[in-house]
Amino acid sequence: MEMSAQDYEAAYNPRLAVPEYARHFERWGRLSEEARTQMDGYLDVPYGPHPLQRMDLFRARGVSRGMLMFIHGGYWRALDKGQHSFVARPLVDAGVSVAMINYALCPGVSLEDLVRQVLQASAWLYRNAGNFGAPGGRLYVAGHSAGGHLTAMMLAAQWPRFAPDLPPRLFRAGLSISGIFDVVPVMKTPSVNADVRLDPASARRLSPALMPPATEAPLYLAVGGREQSGFHEQHALIKARWGSVVAADVPCPEDNHFTILESLASSGSTLFRSALEMTGR
Repeated sequence: MEMSAQDYEAAYNPRLAVPEYARHFERWGRLSEEARTQMDGYLDVPYGPHPLQRMDLFRARGVSRGMLMFIHGGYWRALDKGQHSFVARPLVDAGVSVAMINYALCPGVSLEDLVRQVLQASAWLYRNAGNFGAPGGRLYVAGHSAGGHLTAMMLAAQWPRFAPDLPPRLFRAGLSISGIFDVVPVMKTPSVNADVRLDPASARRLSPALMPPATEAPLYLAVGGREQSGFHEQHALIKARWGSVVAADVPCPEDNHFTILESLASSGSTLFRSALEMTGR
């Protein structure tokens, strides 16, 4: 039976499922402000011409095991890297350099333009991460929600076609948390598509589940046990389509769409340990 607009909202709008979502955002902001005072970082480093093409780079404590690019969520239309610095702190303490990126938001840009900006951020890090203490050739990518979609898009990217100096396997591995991999259902979710403005052609073109992974780079996946049905369907879809490169399906049974990010920032969690495992590959 065809789903109604209300059905799509129930499946894909996390703010309906977690009405206290604003309290999570406030807590993330407080934790991030504190985290930035305790890390060695460079804020608002430009990687492209748009005012929002900026990243915050945090040096690993001790010898860096690699540079992880983290892509924040917000359905490509909200939130900011500055609210997510708290995610970097335990990684930095464990020896991982972290780049928290911003990108221009819909509807100010199209989703296709937004993806292109994240490609530019990735290329910039490949060329410059060594200037911030990270070892050459050890780039990783992770993202939450819309950032999970963008993580998969980076693993599907044909890098030498983007720029001739880039290797086919730019990222050694990726972690997608609560990601969207087929964006067609988002196109049918009115509250989101009012800003993202997808049509059938662009939705197909921007769905990593409809593309093959570009290399054998491992993909780590996680979805909260208390998330909406749409996110579980998306999770199952990418596992089925990209099964040859899925390295782990990380269990997060008690998490909803927002607490799962806080689990990533908890050094004792299974999700955090999986992120560290990924950066060892």
